[in-house]
Amino acid sequence: MTKPLVVIVGRQNMGKSTLLNRLAGKQIAITDDLPGTTRDRVLADVVWRGAEFTLVDTGGLELKPEMTIAQRVRDQVDVALTEADVIIFLVDVQDGVTPLDLEIAARLRPGSKPIMLVANKADNIKLESVAGEFYELSLGEPLAVSAHHGRGTAELLDNIIELLPAPPVTGRVEPLAIKVAIIGRPNVGKSMLLNVLLGEERSIVDEVPGTTHDAVDTLLDFGGQSVLLIDTAGIRRRGRVRSGVEWYSVVRTLRAVDRADIALLVIDAAEGVTDQDLHVAAYIQQAVRGVVLVVNKWDLVLDKNVPEWDKYLRSRFKFMPYIPIVHTSAKLGYGGDKVMPQVCQVYQERMKRFPTAEVNSVVQQAVAAHSPPRGRTKPLKILYATQAAVNPPTFVFFVNDTRLIHFSYRRYLENKLRKAFGFFGTPLRLIFKPRG
Repeated sequence: MTKPLVVIVGRQNMGKSTLLNRLAGKQIAITDDLPGTTRDRVLADVVWRGAEFTLVDTGGLELKPEMTIAQRVRDQVDVALTEADVIIFLVDVQDGVTPLDLEIAARLRPGSKPIMLVANKADNIKLESVAGEFYELSLGEPLAVSAHHGRGTAELLDNIIELLPAPPVTGRVEPLAIKVAIIGRPNVGKSMLLNVLLGEERSIVDEVPGTTHDAVDTLLDFGGQSVLLIDTAGIRRRGRVRSGVEWYSVVRTLRAVDRADIALLVIDAAEGVTDQDLHVAAYIQQAVRGVVLVVNKWDLVLDKNVPEWDKYLRSRFKFMPYIPIVHTSAKLGYGGDKVMPQVCQVYQERMKRFPTAEVNSVVQQAVAAHSPPRGRTKPLKILYATQAAVNPPTFVFFVNDTRLIHFSYRRYLENKLRKAFGFFGTPLRLIFKPRG
């Protein structure tokens, strides 16, 4: 089930990113050295008192650079009113009420979404008392917080979960099916691929990029295997789309990935791999979801040297060496018959489970071939390992000191597990725990 969405809006330099990091309890950032994956994330999953929601910082939205600040803020508000379950309107107690704050409040008030007015940078009691002037915005009582120091954030989280929508009580249970999200940039052919997989014109396809912003779930019976296709493109609507709404498709894509077992990452063969493709792929890996790379619009490629193409693709997606590649032309129907068999294969890989004795044998051989790293006073010791779960494949390593784990040795152990057991098309989750 998709988590509720809580969106932070406000002027620039209000501390939106700082607040997101504070509420998430950690510095939210992807710091990989691969192109397209090094950038601040603008959303985080938050758990508080048993409630879960996704928090989005609109300050990270990369809207059109030629837009004025006022235009950017208006777009942020528009997408929040469209997408959010709860809106946090962040203001600055040190600036007081500004004309842009008044404009934002005027746009928020007619909406039906719950709004929390949060006065940030209240770093001391004196500044907290100044927050009362924001009653002028007619959005209820302002809550004074300091995202930087953590003042008032527990009360803010309490208020958020009180406003979250109640979970549906329809009794509807998601089918026992392979959940597959079709994701990718606008106009790469996601809806057309969905039609090919279904064998019918289920989604209306429009050539205008970015005109779709609803998610559509469709059940497919593939050789007796039930598959739930999550089309992040949805039903295409003609007409102009605001830049903020277009950008927000990224957020919907990431939420669709969270629901899925496997992501079909669709790219445009005519354009090659873009930084945004890599960014989404990095999120798939972080979410530990299976993946199939669908190189669509293959009919537009003049030099169809598949080995050279696959070499190029693997060099771009080198942080996912396990990724399977399928070349398709959804428009002509070419290659569509190869997608679902590949999905089923990846799912089978995600469902593999191996006995503890076999896992320990592989790990012991790996340790004998390459000694674990040493700390200042002691070496890392891996006492034993076991596979704890499937979908995703999860391995737990019991060690003498978790602080001695280095990312390079973690990668080494993962490679040894892959060499022994496969797991083609899926990342692995490796968990290290202290003994006892």
